[in-house]
Amino acid sequence: MEEILEERHTLAVLVDNEAGVLARVIGLFSGRGYNIESLTVAAVDQAAHMSRITVVTNGTPMVIQQIRAQLERLVPVHKVVDLTLQAPSVEREMALIKVACSGEKRVEALRLSDAFRARVIDTTHTSFVFEVTGAPSKLNAFISLMRPLGLVDVSRTGVVAIARGPEAM
Repeated sequence: MEEILEERHTLAVLVDNEAGVLARVIGLFSGRGYNIESLTVAAVDQAAHMSRITVVTNGTPMVIQQIRAQLERLVPVHKVVDLTLQAPSVEREMALIKVACSGEKRVEALRLSDAFRARVIDTTHTSFVFEVTGAPSKLNAFISLMRPLGLVDVSRTGVVAIARGPEAM
């Protein structure tokens, strides 16, 4: 029998901007044992009281379809789009990365930050805070390279994504 592999999917969910909606969406995932790799939420239309939740999850194609169907049945949900399947999309994430180092390690950290187009947003005599934006794989690579140089702390926003082209969600 052929093994069905899990795939990474990015789902954009348009919901009412009201108390408890995020808890209901998260409850759907946790109640069924689905993992959330990344989650972001923000108001996108103040006048219409709408928010957009971007969820990155993993699952077999059948599990992803179940997640979509169950999300679409939640009352505050207006639309669910699987950006992985339905349209070419752009994904970005931002991270703040603190590195404590001195001497040659400090020089190397600055050199690498330049190569990754990371901005120094705070500096002391013994540390840097870098801001880096891009695909999650780019952030992961930058973090891995900072580890031996004195990585202290990482704060990530989670993935935001949008379909390419002129159409709205």
